[in-house]
Amino acid sequence: MNKLFLYNTLGRKKQEFKPIKKGQVGLYTCGPTVYNYAHLGNLRAYLFEDILKRVLIYNGYKVRHVMNITDVGHLTGDRDMGEDKLEIGAKREHKTAWQIAEFYTQEFKKDIKKLNILEPEVWCKATDYIKEQIDLIKILETKGYTYKTTDGLYYDTAKFKDYAKLSRQNLAALKEGARVEKNEEKKNPTDFALWKFSTPLTPLIRGVKIAKRQMEWDSPWGVGFPGWHIECSAMSLAILKSQLDIHCGGIDHINVHHTNEIAQSQAATGKKFFNFWLHGAFLNIAGGKKMAKSEENFLTLENALIKKSIDPLAFRFAALGTHYRKTMEYSEETILNAEKGLKHLYNQIRELGIRNHELGIRNVNENFKNKFLSVVNDDLNTPQALAVAQEVLKSKLSGKEKLATILDFDRVLGLNIKEELQNIDLPENIQAIIKTREKARQENNFQESDKLRQEIEKQGYRVEDTKSGQRVSKK
Repeated sequence: MNKLFLYNTLGRKKQEFKPIKKGQVGLYTCGPTVYNYAHLGNLRAYLFEDILKRVLIYNGYKVRHVMNITDVGHLTGDRDMGEDKLEIGAKREHKTAWQIAEFYTQEFKKDIKKLNILEPEVWCKATDYIKEQIDLIKILETKGYTYKTTDGLYYDTAKFKDYAKLSRQNLAALKEGARVEKNEEKKNPTDFALWKFSTPLTPLIRGVKIAKRQMEWDSPWGVGFPGWHIECSAMSLAILKSQLDIHCGGIDHINVHHTNEIAQSQAATGKKFFNFWLHGAFLNIAGGKKMAKSEENFLTLENALIKKSIDPLAFRFAALGTHYRKTMEYSEETILNAEKGLKHLYNQIRELGIRNHELGIRNVNENFKNKFLSVVNDDLNTPQALAVAQEVLKSKLSGKEKLATILDFDRVLGLNIKEELQNIDLPENIQAIIKTREKARQENNFQESDKLRQEIEKQGYRVEDTKSGQRVSKK
């Protein structure tokens, strides 16, 4: 098996990846907080994690990928202050928090499908693992890592000596009130909530009633809900158990969320919590500002691409052109250039004039395959991977070798080249109907989808719907 090197945030350097169990990888990726649509900055992180998973599979590993759905406990403030984001979503849309969570979970799944992101082997919702979270907090309490305030049960970070190992923050210089919210009862600025109470334990001021939360559970400490950080620890430990190989997320998770996960998990188990930590950089918009829902400057797949009739895979292609650890700059110009680049690649494939059934694994060029493997195994160097793909297409290889090799690369790139190839001989008017029908299918507009299928079939073509898309061929 070839050597794979990944940049481990824990050591701030590229390290050779070696799984805990030979040939198998346990992968945990922080999933969405489902109170609104995922924006392109969020989706860039999931694209980088998808490339990681595909590279692991390309190297022959069997990957057990777990992704959480945060449907409770993620508050608006970094340090456990503010309102639950699901409750905010419920007020905004006049729905229950449960309805909000379900709706945006399904919207997220539609988005990753449009970007050809492989689904995890396991989806896990925080609300389905309340017992496991309570049990983990009980262990921390027994070991003396917790203390109680009027608004919740907190983790005492001063008792965990390696608290800043991942973030490398200067804790002595971190003063409460500068970047974090005020909470006079916290012993240390970095302490975080394990369990939050639904209502304060102090008497109500002037008889004002506290609105009942929609999501709350009984616990040994009082009625309430789990803290955001304990959720990921409990779920990853419950599902992956001793196969804690790689944990991923955005760079904004380093200082707080992932640091807190490590502190509580290692304190509870007495064992190392994940060997590798990988983090993707931000997506910035004009002016160098991070795209974020809190800034109300976020773009979704729908409003940035689909409404403008731009293939969502153009965003995937754009993301491949920037290394995951580098900031990606987004503008209408960059996405239009990416769309041109993707179309150019598809045209290069069409010009080869080779169909899938004419190919075999023996047609893959081993020299180029090894070159491609060496760059993706160098910390997922996708810009170089695209460059190798162009080398193949401009080489003196036969058409069959070129296509077979590019299709092999697409196992990592995920640009749906095989599906594009299936339409190689179809007239332009049929291709246009296929594209319109695919949009209808993605939007669950089954009536329109059936109507367009009939239109295609009337013109002498056979339509087959598969997990990877439509297959259209002459009858």
